[in-house]
Amino acid sequence: MLSDNFSGIPIEDIHIGMYALYTQTITDADIKIFSGVSGDKNPIHMCDEYAQRSRYKKRIAHGMMLASYFSSLFGTKLPGHGSIYVSQSLNFKRPIYIDDTVTVKVEVADVNLIKRRVYFKTTCSVKSKVVIDGVAEIYIPLVKG
Repeated sequence: MLSDNFSGIPIEDIHIGMYALYTQTITDADIKIFSGVSGDKNPIHMCDEYAQRSRYKKRIAHGMMLASYFSSLFGTKLPGHGSIYVSQSLNFKRPIYIDDTVTVKVEVADVNLIKRRVYFKTTCSVKSKVVIDGVAEIYIPLVKG
Protein backbone atom coordinates (compact mmCIF):
# COMPACT_ATOMS: atom_id res chain seq x y z
CA MET A 1 0.00 0.00 0.00
CA LEU A 2 1.26 3.45 -0.89
CA SER A 3 1.65 6.03 1.84
CA ASP A 4 0.04 9.46 1.52
CA ASN A 5 3.22 10.97 2.95
CA PHE A 6 5.73 12.85 0.83
CA SER A 7 8.58 10.43 0.12
CA GLY A 8 10.67 12.47 -2.31
CA ILE A 9 13.75 14.55 -1.65
CA PRO A 10 13.24 16.72 1.47
CA ILE A 11 13.00 20.40 0.57
CA GLU A 12 15.93 21.16 2.90
CA ASP A 13 18.14 18.95 0.69
CA ILE A 14 17.15 20.62 -2.60
CA HIS A 15 19.49 23.32 -3.88
CA ILE A 16 19.83 25.58 -6.89
CA GLY A 17 21.44 23.77 -9.81
CA MET A 18 20.16 20.29 -8.97
CA TYR A 19 18.61 18.65 -12.02
CA ALA A 20 17.03 15.50 -13.37
CA LEU A 21 16.95 14.16 -16.93
CA TYR A 22 14.65 11.93 -18.97
CA THR A 23 15.19 10.75 -22.55
CA GLN A 24 12.50 9.45 -24.89
CA THR A 25 12.47 8.64 -28.60
CA ILE A 26 9.13 9.73 -30.05
CA THR A 27 7.22 7.03 -31.92
CA ASP A 28 4.11 6.90 -34.04
CA ALA A 29 2.52 4.83 -31.27
CA ASP A 30 3.28 7.55 -28.67
CA ILE A 31 1.50 10.13 -30.82
CA LYS A 32 -1.51 7.88 -31.45
CA ILE A 33 -1.85 6.97 -27.76
CA PHE A 34 -1.57 10.62 -26.67
CA SER A 35 -4.12 11.61 -29.30
CA GLY A 36 -6.53 9.03 -27.93
CA VAL A 37 -6.01 10.06 -24.32
CA SER A 38 -6.09 13.82 -24.95
CA GLY A 39 -8.69 13.89 -27.72
CA ASP A 40 -6.33 16.02 -29.87
CA LYS A 41 -6.78 14.57 -33.35
CA ASN A 42 -5.28 17.54 -35.19
CA PRO A 43 -4.17 16.22 -38.61
CA ILE A 44 -0.72 17.82 -38.20
CA HIS A 45 -0.15 15.01 -35.66
CA MET A 46 -2.19 12.23 -37.26
CA CYS A 47 -2.17 12.50 -41.07
CA ASP A 48 0.95 12.14 -43.24
CA GLU A 49 -0.73 13.68 -46.32
CA TYR A 50 -1.93 16.71 -44.39
CA ALA A 51 1.46 17.19 -42.72
CA GLN A 52 3.29 16.99 -46.06
CA ARG A 53 1.37 20.09 -47.19
CA SER A 54 2.19 21.97 -43.97
CA ARG A 55 5.20 24.12 -43.17
CA TYR A 56 6.66 21.15 -41.24
CA LYS A 57 6.50 18.70 -44.20
CA LYS A 58 5.85 15.74 -41.89
CA ARG A 59 3.82 14.88 -38.79
CA ILE A 60 4.84 16.49 -35.52
CA ALA A 61 4.38 15.34 -31.94
CA HIS A 62 1.92 17.04 -29.63
CA GLY A 63 3.73 19.74 -27.68
CA MET A 64 1.69 18.89 -24.60
CA MET A 65 2.79 15.26 -24.80
CA LEU A 66 6.39 16.42 -24.50
CA ALA A 67 5.49 18.83 -21.71
CA SER A 68 3.99 15.93 -19.76
CA TYR A 69 7.48 14.48 -19.43
CA PHE A 70 8.25 17.30 -16.99
CA SER A 71 5.55 15.89 -14.73
CA SER A 72 7.19 12.48 -14.92
CA LEU A 73 10.46 13.88 -13.62
CA PHE A 74 8.81 15.90 -10.86
CA GLY A 75 6.76 12.96 -9.64
CA THR A 76 9.48 10.33 -9.75
CA LYS A 77 12.91 11.95 -9.45
CA LEU A 78 13.10 15.60 -8.40
CA PRO A 79 11.52 16.35 -5.96
CA GLY A 80 9.84 12.92 -6.22
CA HIS A 81 6.80 11.05 -4.95
CA GLY A 82 4.23 13.24 -3.24
CA SER A 83 5.30 16.56 -4.75
CA ILE A 84 2.50 18.74 -6.13
CA TYR A 85 2.70 20.43 -9.55
CA VAL A 86 1.46 24.01 -9.02
CA SER A 87 2.20 25.79 -12.31
CA GLN A 88 4.07 25.56 -15.59
CA SER A 89 4.80 28.04 -18.37
CA LEU A 90 5.66 26.68 -21.82
CA ASN A 91 7.32 28.14 -24.90
CA PHE A 92 7.10 25.91 -27.98
CA LYS A 93 10.16 26.80 -30.07
CA ARG A 94 10.59 24.03 -32.65
CA PRO A 95 8.63 21.04 -33.90
CA ILE A 96 9.33 17.52 -32.65
CA TYR A 97 9.09 14.74 -35.22
CA ILE A 98 8.57 10.99 -35.08
CA ASP A 99 11.92 9.29 -34.33
CA ASP A 100 13.35 12.40 -32.64
CA THR A 101 15.05 11.61 -29.35
CA VAL A 102 14.07 14.20 -26.78
CA THR A 103 16.08 15.02 -23.67
CA VAL A 104 13.95 16.53 -20.93
CA LYS A 105 15.59 18.47 -18.11
CA VAL A 106 14.22 20.04 -14.95
CA GLU A 107 16.71 22.21 -13.04
CA VAL A 108 16.20 23.89 -9.69
CA ALA A 109 16.22 27.68 -10.12
CA ASP A 110 15.05 28.71 -6.63
CA VAL A 111 13.84 27.24 -3.35
CA ASN A 112 11.43 28.93 -0.93
CA LEU A 113 11.60 27.03 2.36
CA ILE A 114 8.87 29.11 4.03
CA LYS A 115 6.28 28.50 1.29
CA ARG A 116 7.69 25.00 0.62
CA ARG A 117 7.98 25.80 -3.11
CA VAL A 118 10.68 24.79 -5.55
CA TYR A 119 10.99 26.65 -8.86
CA PHE A 120 12.47 24.95 -11.91
CA LYS A 121 13.78 25.81 -15.37
CA THR A 122 12.28 23.22 -17.71
CA THR A 123 13.61 22.29 -21.16
CA CYS A 124 13.08 19.71 -23.88
CA SER A 125 15.88 19.42 -26.41
CA VAL A 126 16.48 17.50 -29.62
CA LYS A 127 20.09 17.23 -30.79
CA SER A 128 21.10 19.96 -28.28
CA LYS A 129 18.50 22.40 -29.67
CA VAL A 130 15.81 23.57 -27.26
CA VAL A 131 12.34 22.70 -28.59
CA ILE A 132 10.34 23.61 -25.46
CA ASP A 133 11.28 25.66 -22.43
CA GLY A 134 9.54 27.20 -19.47
CA VAL A 135 9.40 27.42 -15.70
CA ALA A 136 7.57 25.30 -13.16
CA GLU A 137 6.55 25.65 -9.54
CA ILE A 138 6.34 22.58 -7.31
CA TYR A 139 4.94 22.38 -3.77
CA ILE A 140 6.59 20.05 -1.27
CA PRO A 141 4.06 18.97 1.36
CA LEU A 142 4.96 18.50 4.99
CA VAL A 143 5.58 14.90 5.97
CA LYS A 144 2.93 13.58 8.33
CA GLY A 145 4.33 12.39 11.62
